[in-house]
Amino acid sequence: MIKLTKLLDHQFMGTDNFVRAITHRSAAGKHNERLEFLGDSVLGVVITKELYLALPNASEGYLSRLRASLVNADTLAKIAKEISLGDFLKLGPGELRSGGHHRNSILADALEAVIASVYLEKGMVAAEKFILEIFGDRLDVSKLPSEHSLKDPKSRLQEVLQTHGYAIPRYKLLSVSGEAHQQQFKAECFIKSLNIRTEGVARSRRKAEQAAAESAYQQVNL
Repeated sequence: MIKLTKLLDHQFMGTDNFVRAITHRSAAGKHNERLEFLGDSVLGVVITKELYLALPNASEGYLSRLRASLVNADTLAKIAKEISLGDFLKLGPGELRSGGHHRNSILADALEAVIASVYLEKGMVAAEKFILEIFGDRLDVSKLPSEHSLKDPKSRLQEVLQTHGYAIPRYKLLSVSGEAHQQQFKAECFIKSLNIRTEGVARSRRKAEQAAAESAYQQVNL
């Protein structure tokens, strides 16, 4: 992956917009939150266009899930690390001590802000070029995840059951434990017709049900 210093020239990295883009709200002065907002939209347009043109027969649902998988915080943080964006971040003392240069949420937000700075300083064509360069082969059609793999576990499980004429599973919340700010949810997935009963544990009811559905999906042999 090309480093940030190879993608952006020294003069550009001295502009007010770029300096603001790499300034976290924990640091004094103008920070990058408004630029994050703009960068998120610019990024969305570019990725949407690329997917739309590259996959002319893909459904709207598949395109939406693909886009979500490409512009989520985890992917953006990985890209930010690949281009060494963390080396340039301006953070407050607290974030510096706690390793903010490596925190995924900070890196993802900063990358969106940098995209916005390119857009404001050089225009949409340059912003699109920058985005395509940093995403690299993530946009290669042969490497994009399949439609099936992007569906959540509950959807995949329901789809396979209905395809074979079975009733949809039932979900039940079994327990909630822990302090209010750090609760653990345990949920059950029950497929009566196949006598499959699984459990999932997570920080939210929805995720616990998804975990239980994933376990059930692994046991379904249709």
